[in-house]
Amino acid sequence: MTHVVAAGLIWAALWALNIRLSRGPVGQAARIAVPLIFGATILIVWELMVIGLDVPPVLLPRPRQIGAALAANPALLWGDFVQTVLRGALSGLAMGVAAAIVVAILVDRFDWLRRGLMPVASFLAALPIVGTAPILVMWFGFGWQSKAAVVVLMVFFPMLVNTVAGLADTTSMQRDLMRTYGARYGQTLVKLRLPAAMPFIFNGLKIGATLALIGSIVAEFFGSPTQGLGFRISASNGQLALDMVWAAIVVGSVAGSAAYAILTAIEARVTFWHPSQRG
Repeated sequence: MTHVVAAGLIWAALWALNIRLSRGPVGQAARIAVPLIFGATILIVWELMVIGLDVPPVLLPRPRQIGAALAANPALLWGDFVQTVLRGALSGLAMGVAAAIVVAILVDRFDWLRRGLMPVASFLAALPIVGTAPILVMWFGFGWQSKAAVVVLMVFFPMLVNTVAGLADTTSMQRDLMRTYGARYGQTLVKLRLPAAMPFIFNGLKIGATLALIGSIVAEFFGSPTQGLGFRISASNGQLALDMVWAAIVVGSVAGSAAYAILTAIEARVTFWHPSQRG
């Protein structure tokens, strides 16, 4: 019971500290400190509550036990990271994004294609991943190729919709001005439409990066070599090794957060002119 009381006091103290920091001048130090303190608060309270309530590790391991599993299996988790993130998710994301941008340009160029393809794209985007993943694993095998195929399917349609919307995000005055200068479609695309579409494209990329990781992990539940974050979660759960399950989840979460942060940093440099990047 002492641990539970201590958890409550620590939560209250760090919560008050975070509120004070948030209400003060929002500098670079505050931007970094607030999420770090919040994350530390969750870990400390988690640790103390599990000890105080005597929760079995098979139900919920302590953060210290998860950290020990991470420290004890770096080579194993690195191999899982390479298989799931670098081979499956990253390759599928690259192919899905490239295909979506090419198709979006064709849709923007030919109106009949827009009317025919976009409703079909909306239908296919709603297909459940738990239904399509086993089929793609049967088609492409247990290797990373089937995971990349699942990722392409998940990433393609959100990226397509965002890119099409971005290419259309120009005013009639801007388009008329380009025609007045005698610009061809290709010149208008490079000089006007693609730059205007960049905020939408990066929005699709950030959504796609998250979906890519989820798709690659879920696809491994339906068949994979003895490696990968999805395989590790499934196998460790069957062995009741919940510390390894959470360790694999942590690796996936860190990878997803890092990808999102990298894309956000690139977006800030590429779309510095956009109102969303000001202030």
